[in-house]
Amino acid sequence: MANTVLVGTQWGDEGKGKIIDVLSRKADIIVRFQGGNNAGHTVVVDNQKFILHLIPSGVLNRGKTCIIGNGVVVDPQVLLEEIENLEKRGIDIGNNLKISDQAHLIFPYHKIIDKLRESRKTRQKIGTTGRGIGPCYADKVNRCGIRLADLLDKEVFKKKLKLALIEKNEMFRKIYRHQGFSFADIHRQYLAYAEKIAKYSFDCAEFLYSAIKKRKNILFEGAQGTVLDVDFGTYPFVTSSNTTAGGACIGTGVAPTDIDKIIGVAKAYTTRVGSGPFPTQFSRKLLEEIRHKGNEFGATTGRPRRCGWFDAVVVRRAVTVNRLDEIALTKLDVLDGLKKIKICTAYNYKGKKYTVFPPNIKVLEGCQPVYEEHPGWPNATSSITKFKNLPTNARRYIERLEALLNVKISMISVGSEREQIIRKEK
Repeated sequence: MANTVLVGTQWGDEGKGKIIDVLSRKADIIVRFQGGNNAGHTVVVDNQKFILHLIPSGVLNRGKTCIIGNGVVVDPQVLLEEIENLEKRGIDIGNNLKISDQAHLIFPYHKIIDKLRESRKTRQKIGTTGRGIGPCYADKVNRCGIRLADLLDKEVFKKKLKLALIEKNEMFRKIYRHQGFSFADIHRQYLAYAEKIAKYSFDCAEFLYSAIKKRKNILFEGAQGTVLDVDFGTYPFVTSSNTTAGGACIGTGVAPTDIDKIIGVAKAYTTRVGSGPFPTQFSRKLLEEIRHKGNEFGATTGRPRRCGWFDAVVVRRAVTVNRLDEIALTKLDVLDGLKKIKICTAYNYKGKKYTVFPPNIKVLEGCQPVYEEHPGWPNATSSITKFKNLPTNARRYIERLEALLNVKISMISVGSEREQIIRKEK
């Protein structure tokens, strides 16, 4: 397997959790490299559904080392609840979990700022989850964030928290007319967290450097999707981190030369949650049908996702900025029974045709998709285990996607269960 990065190719929610779970069987180490508990990975094992927000999905495979890298922002309360819930369900965390001591921490004021900003009439709504992820990343860039290493040094933590609250409380009172936060309350609360998570703290870069020298197989797990990347996505309707393959290096301390393969995950159609342009959205009737058939509701928030046809312009962008070696296609079974299936191959905007993903939000909001129409297939695919046994039109659909993207599709998921996966013959 060697060292593999797995990323989403659309607006997130592509089904990465299941593919990570499948790939984890051959991995020694699974590393989450960006995002926070604004993202959720859903995995179904023996009819049990697991929703993971911070801990890598590989934890569901015994004996794997699971790492939360320095590129992740960590809410200690959420992390401890997730550990407790997994252990209650028979998943042994033990010594298998490690957290980079350079990971930044989310505090109560981050979550309140997130919600207050979204509620202000003078500010464009982004559709954040309100989990404090963006404000925490902003503090990281502003060099006033607090890392796990800082929390574990009582003197450093006390000093940094006092300085943070002087600034934050002034902002809360003057801008948001909010009373602000008590130093004593947060200080006490987070020292209690420190006692529980200290055992997981470690030097991520040194550990992975040593593991690579020992030829361990490492799987780098991304959250969200390529067009939510803070640089390459539909800015400002994006997340606050680098969701693309390059983020795996920044978010763990591993060198680019140590990455052997990059796999993208694409849904057989397209979904988006939150605000922002979405050119290929279905008509209302079909949207409701696919949303319920595909259970398209956010794993973290429960928000209903917008659903639309496969957008090859979006996924080609992911191929470009991630330099994908292959793609895992998910939720093919959700398209079962449709008479016609469309693929967006380009956008038209004011007489100009765009085959390359445009950076201009105005174009994305006002464009008309250019579609190819393909015949659907009436038969169910959920019990099929070999590519050659898929309905003819399903195989043709997949082969057309490969041609449009110029990347092989190596895996096809036809259901939520672990075993509902087709390895496409080379």
